[in-house]
Amino acid sequence: MVVASRDRRDDLERSLARHECPVILVDNGSADGSPAFVRRRFPRVRVIELGRNLGAQARNVGARHASTPYVAFADDDSWWAPGALERAADVLDAHPRLAVLAGRMLVGPEERPDPICAEMAGSPLGTEPDLPGPSVLGFMACGAVVRREAYLAAGGFDDVVFFYGEEERLAVDLAAAGWGLSYVEDVVAHHHPSPSRDPQGRRVLAVRNALLTAVLRRPWPVVARSALTAACGGAEGRRGLWHAVRRLPRALAGRRVLPPRIEAARRLLETGPRTPGPGLLAVLRRMSDQPSLRVVGPWQGMNSGEESPMTGTPNPIELQKHLSGVDYPARRDDLVRAAREQGADDEMIKALQEVPDREYDGPNAVSKAVAGRS
Repeated sequence: MVVASRDRRDDLERSLARHECPVILVDNGSADGSPAFVRRRFPRVRVIELGRNLGAQARNVGARHASTPYVAFADDDSWWAPGALERAADVLDAHPRLAVLAGRMLVGPEERPDPICAEMAGSPLGTEPDLPGPSVLGFMACGAVVRREAYLAAGGFDDVVFFYGEEERLAVDLAAAGWGLSYVEDVVAHHHPSPSRDPQGRRVLAVRNALLTAVLRRPWPVVARSALTAACGGAEGRRGLWHAVRRLPRALAGRRVLPPRIEAARRLLETGPRTPGPGLLAVLRRMSDQPSLRVVGPWQGMNSGEESPMTGTPNPIELQKHLSGVDYPARRDDLVRAAREQGADDEMIKALQEVPDREYDGPNAVSKAVAGRS
């Protein structure tokens, strides 16, 4: 089991005890004492401290340190059902072309099936004779078990997309290399999404990463349509487009158009006669719509123009207006520079200069740091 985490000590305390197999925790530069806490509370967990935020690439580090032929992923707020990983290993043993087993995800205390599961089960790609379930070209990492050699040979997750929707590029690359990816209904994972999330920031990431993935692997007409969709998608779409443009050189450097058969399969998922498969946009749209992903922060319930409860703390809405051009993840100096460029006043600049010098993965994290500074 490889778990990637950052500043989620409370979630780790709830989830790590539920894992049945050996766990490698890869810490993405937490500032909340997570690594020391885990070593003390869960001494059998192997902790790897990266010292900085590598996003989804942290899973690559964990997979390289694993010694087993298969690696199960989990987030700090997810875990696998009892017996699920034994079943997954049996399925992978019996299907040597299978590189990714996408399990059924049950969400929240009420254990409702994630809508993505129905989309994967109804994939128009059908079931290939040598695979255990419907073929897919997308999956949720926290509900996936991978064949380690195939995963690493495909490069794992990359630093262009970085985080959120990172699965699609890996999925199509594995398929292009001849590997299979299947949804397997009876391998079950549980996901209790952490409340400390930023839905607006994630929607921006969804737009950015959909466009970057298109640049990396899709034909130029598809890229153009993705860019047009982003430009017409309101403020969040335009922000996502702007952030994608800033990462464009890296995406172009890694561009490799999919083989025609994989591009045809990808298009079938987008336009097929049955329920579309779990492409990046569908996955992220469903995730951002979940009520359990509401943002919870020290400013909850405040209206624009209200004073922050902490003296000397900028209004969070005004703060984010002055950070609208930030390309997350961003360090403190990036935040200060962006705020200055957007005309922030001295009080706001001072507040940003006082937050811890680390990477912040979105507006929610910045606002929490500003409100919680001493």
